[in-house]
Amino acid sequence: MLALTARAESWPLAAAFVISRGSKTEAEVVVCEIADGARRGRGEAVPYGRYGETVSGVLEQIEGLRGQIEAGADRAALQSLAPAGAARNAIDCALWDLAAKRAGMRAWTLAGRARLDPVKTCFTISLGPARAMAEAARANARRPMLKLKIAGADDLDAVAAVHAAAPRARLIVDANEGLSFETLRRIAPDLARLGVKLVEQPLPAADDGALEGYVSPVPLCADESLHTRAELAVCARRYGLINIKLDKAGGLTEALALAQEARARGLGLMVGCMVATSLAMAPAMIVAQGAAFVDLDGPLLLRRDREPGLVIAGSVLAPPSPELWG
Repeated sequence: MLALTARAESWPLAAAFVISRGSKTEAEVVVCEIADGARRGRGEAVPYGRYGETVSGVLEQIEGLRGQIEAGADRAALQSLAPAGAARNAIDCALWDLAAKRAGMRAWTLAGRARLDPVKTCFTISLGPARAMAEAARANARRPMLKLKIAGADDLDAVAAVHAAAPRARLIVDANEGLSFETLRRIAPDLARLGVKLVEQPLPAADDGALEGYVSPVPLCADESLHTRAELAVCARRYGLINIKLDKAGGLTEALALAQEARARGLGLMVGCMVATSLAMAPAMIVAQGAAFVDLDGPLLLRRDREPGLVIAGSVLAPPSPELWG
C-alpha cells in the first residue's frame, strides 16, 4: 500500500523576479511524496496563476487523487485521472522517483536513456529599467546565454544595453505574451541585429494566429500557447520551436511524449521551468537532453536551494544524485 502526502513550501528569491505580468519575491511550490515504506518518491510543482492555479487548489487536486494513487494507479493511469498542470506534475514526478528507487536504477534509464549528460542553462534577467538590466547582465557576462524579460517596444533599449554589457553571451528574449503582432514585426529586425537567437511567446496565446505565414528574422518559440501534444499541430504552423515545461505538460510522462512528437514534426525544443528548486529541475533534465535551448535556472534565482540540490558549476547543471530525485 502506498502513502501519499503533499505540502506547500515557500522559497525566498535572491531578487525580485519581474515579467510582463507582474513580479514575485518567493517561489511558492507544492511537493508531493509517495512512499511504499522505506522508499519515497518526490515531485515538485509550481501552481501558476496564468492558468488559474493556486497553491490551495493544487493541494486539493492532489488530495482528490489520494485514493487512486494509494491504490496503485500508475503513471499511465494518471494521465486520464487528472488534467495537465501542476498537480499532475507533482504526482507524476513522484511516481517516476519512486519507480526508480524500487527498480534500483536511475529514472533516465527507465525513460530509455543510457546516461544523463550535464546541461547548460541560460540565466534570466528580470524586466526592469535598461540600466538595471545591463548591470545584471554585466554581473553574469561570463554565462553563455542570457534570457531577457521584455514587455514592449520600449524595451529595445534594454536589449541593446544587455548586448553591450555582455557581448559574448547569446541572448533569448521572452515577452510573456506582452507584444502585439504589429510591435513584433517592427522590432524583430532590431532584435536580430542585436544578436537575439530566440523570441519566446511574443503575442498573447489567443492572438498568435497572426503568426501563421509570418517569416520572422528571429526564430519564435511557443510557451504559453503550448502545454501538451493537444496544441502541437496548431503551434507547428506558427512557431519553429516549443518550450516544454513539466508544470504545463502535467509531468515528465507527457513531456517526454511531447518532445518525441515535436521532434518528429521538425520543431526545435526549448526546455524551461517555473521558478522552483532543484527538485523541480531534476526530472526536466531528462527532457532537456539534446534540446536546442535549456532554461532550468530556477535554483540560480533562489536565495538558497534545497539540500541536497543539483550541483551547478556556473551555468552547467550536473545530473541529480539519487538522494535528490530519480
